[in-house]
Amino acid sequence: MIEHMVLFKVKAEATPADAATMIQELKKLKGLIPEIQELTCGANTSVRNQGFTHGLLVRVRSPKDLETYIAHPEHQRVVAQHVRPILESVIVVDYEP
Repeated sequence: MIEHMVLFKVKAEATPADAATMIQELKKLKGLIPEIQELTCGANTSVRNQGFTHGLLVRVRSPKDLETYIAHPEHQRVVAQHVRPILESVIVVDYEP
């Protein structure tokens, strides 16, 4: 199993609707990419957030499945249309639990 964790820092000028759309579009990926075993995402509620506003956790079975997920056209579309335009910064951590 591979855990793919992403922390997003949304630009200050992004609207709440922009951030909500990003989350909705990311959640839809679970039904569109067969390699995803589990996907959760949402707004960060921690007071220790260091400015990171949202998080994503995707679980896949293998490194190959992670590569397939990342390269999948639907993932690429969501990132290009709904993530990058409102993104200030991102941190990605992939690990095997």
